[in-house]
Amino acid sequence: MVQGKYLLKVAGCQMSFHDAEVLSGLLSRAGYTETTDPAEADVIIFQTCCVRETAERKIYGQINELGRLKRSKPGLIIGMTGCLAQKDKEKVLERCPQVDFVLGTQRLGDLPEVLAALREGSGGIVDVDAVDNLEGLPLKRADGVRAYVNVSYGCNNFCAYCIVPYVRGPERSRRPEAVLAEVEEAVREGYPEVMLLGQNVNTYGRDLDGPVSFSWLLRTVDKVDGLVRVRYTTSHPRDFTEDIIRAVKDTEKVCEHFHLPLQAGSDRTLARMNRGYTAAQYLKLIEKIRSLIPGASITTDLIVGFPGETEEDFQATLDMVEKVRFDAAYTFMFSPREGTAAATLPEQVPAATKRERLSRLNALQERISREQNETLVGKTVEVLVEGPSKNNPCMLTGRTRTNKLVHFPGPEDLRGKLALVHIERASTWTLQGVLADKGKEQA
Repeated sequence: MVQGKYLLKVAGCQMSFHDAEVLSGLLSRAGYTETTDPAEADVIIFQTCCVRETAERKIYGQINELGRLKRSKPGLIIGMTGCLAQKDKEKVLERCPQVDFVLGTQRLGDLPEVLAALREGSGGIVDVDAVDNLEGLPLKRADGVRAYVNVSYGCNNFCAYCIVPYVRGPERSRRPEAVLAEVEEAVREGYPEVMLLGQNVNTYGRDLDGPVSFSWLLRTVDKVDGLVRVRYTTSHPRDFTEDIIRAVKDTEKVCEHFHLPLQAGSDRTLARMNRGYTAAQYLKLIEKIRSLIPGASITTDLIVGFPGETEEDFQATLDMVEKVRFDAAYTFMFSPREGTAAATLPEQVPAATKRERLSRLNALQERISREQNETLVGKTVEVLVEGPSKNNPCMLTGRTRTNKLVHFPGPEDLRGKLALVHIERASTWTLQGVLADKGKEQA
């Protein structure tokens, strides 16, 4: 059994952090223990993201900072996995000669063989072929109350700005029995909540035989004994059916939180993005959700400064934000990704214009988020307690079913349990309260 220590540097979305759990599982099975100190590590792996240029620059900067450590510790193994590894492939070794191996998004299972080859003297290993090697791999899940479970890999959408289909490959649904087995295992390990992951969970099952769909999967996972809550991400508005909304409404454990990336409010921009819906169609979907589940929360992603975006186009995005009244939004300036359709489009928006528009968008959304949160003051909400607050260890933190972050005083043994919290104050991103008396009104 190999003895040594490993350090993972993880960036990106939930999918990337779940991949890091696979890497941890493989390394633990090989006899490695985890460390947070680079000087102690025998293996350092960068699990990467390439959705935005700033993420790429940061990752390459962190790798290059390890050059001195590598020279002082020749046996140190440095690797790169994830989306940036898949995108840049051999370029990684050219830019960072201290990197010993590059593993693509579909080749995580090859890690033990790669490490064995490096210990025998091989170097500069690049393993990125598009052959699935992801099922049945060990997992070492992160501490917490939520377990991440992939329902699919890859994406077929090819939105003009997005690199994901090129680095994650075409969409492949996992067999439902594999998904359910992993959910059940997570419950046995003590996780009360699962997050079902896919680049577009709505289209789950389209490549499988039989009456399998995402709404069917939600209803099936809802029946797992011992599970308390079910969440999922990410959804594509074009593929979000009424049957999925009704599955959320009819089930006990699936949370009433809908994350639906709008990206832009202008039909002209949406068409250039290849999103496959109009602003009116998006609004109709929101109306359907709120008619069937009045207390649902709705969050979104928004991009400013997409090539060709005029002030009129941007105003259409602001108008949509006002109409929908999102509970929260992840907002971004457009970042061209080499290899995507949008990278070479004419009429690239100047950086200063993008920054100014992002500032206006954030100011609007922050006002609406605070107003949405203030409607919960005086109400009692059900919270799944995650543990002590990161910013104030004297307070507990947890989330409502609608994904609102709540801080309140209470005993640490509530971690992983449901608690009723009476909301006393609201800020833009969080709620503050106290453990509730059972007689108080529940939202």
